[in-house]
Amino acid sequence: MPAPEQLTERELRVLEAVVQTYIETAEPAGSQTIARRYGLGVSPATIRNTMSELEDKGYLFHPHTSAGRIPTDRAYRVYVNEIMRLTPPTSQAQHTLRAELMGSRNAVEEILRRAAQVLGVLTQELGVAVAPALDKLVLERLELVQVSSERLLLVFNLRSGVVRTIFVEVPSRLSPISVHEVARILNERLAGFSLLEIRNTIGERLRGASDGAGGQELLNIFIAEGEGIFDLSNEPNAVVLGSAQMLAEQPEFASNSRMRELLRLTEGRDLLKQALASRRAQGLSITIGAENPGTAFSEFTLVTASYEAGDLRGVIGVMGPTRMPYDKIIGLVEHTSRLVEGLLE
Repeated sequence: MPAPEQLTERELRVLEAVVQTYIETAEPAGSQTIARRYGLGVSPATIRNTMSELEDKGYLFHPHTSAGRIPTDRAYRVYVNEIMRLTPPTSQAQHTLRAELMGSRNAVEEILRRAAQVLGVLTQELGVAVAPALDKLVLERLELVQVSSERLLLVFNLRSGVVRTIFVEVPSRLSPISVHEVARILNERLAGFSLLEIRNTIGERLRGASDGAGGQELLNIFIAEGEGIFDLSNEPNAVVLGSAQMLAEQPEFASNSRMRELLRLTEGRDLLKQALASRRAQGLSITIGAENPGTAFSEFTLVTASYEAGDLRGVIGVMGPTRMPYDKIIGLVEHTSRLVEGLLE
């Protein structure tokens, strides 16, 4: 999207009025409505001419045959960067957020699930969160649990209270004694190191390890497949969503095709994961419509803020149509990210 040219003071005021009117009503804004609602000190005819100039410059467009106009992605970008005045969260919203999050167990997943849910309710958009990247988290203890003759459950107890589990297939029946002995060796040699360090050096760390209780075959599995076993980055719950009901009730999703697109994004989650994961180190991030990568999000806005607590780093925010009350939502998202950080610390 090309950089916006300098707009005159009148153009900025008219643009602000059109954006705010459309956000509030979801209806195209006409010059008479703008003149009546905002008292800009000029006639409806002057406002109409200014709106026509803004349309020529790519900030407004005519939907169908309506006399009113709708903001483009460029208009929202100018509104966010140059015009908008942030509205801090109300004391009621702050109280609601704190009450909901303080009631959660001290587990990352629970905190993020509640945060996404309450953000969705407060903003009437879709609350989204990205679980922390786990590569830098330190392994405190690894538990091996036999669930069948050919299956082990691995329980990763990581620093910051994070717990992850995966299943590993084993080729033959192992005695409980050999499983216990292999767990002891793994903890002795791997505990205290990050998952990334373990993946990069597991062969070296387990070299020469031997188990006299019949578990050598299991140890060899960890030596051969350790890089995959200790890679927890592709977990299915990496993206946490609030309820899509709020979003579905907005006028933008009245058509079946738009609703199908929303369902595709929220049910598959892979596209959302790709769109959000890169924001872990970006602080506040606002991408509007066509600014988003690919075409799947071309009619959506993503407002996110990163959270960081020790080695935990992730993203919290909302997704909605480009028509959203940016001034209120940005403050709510930033406030929520700070609350999440405080709870994780």
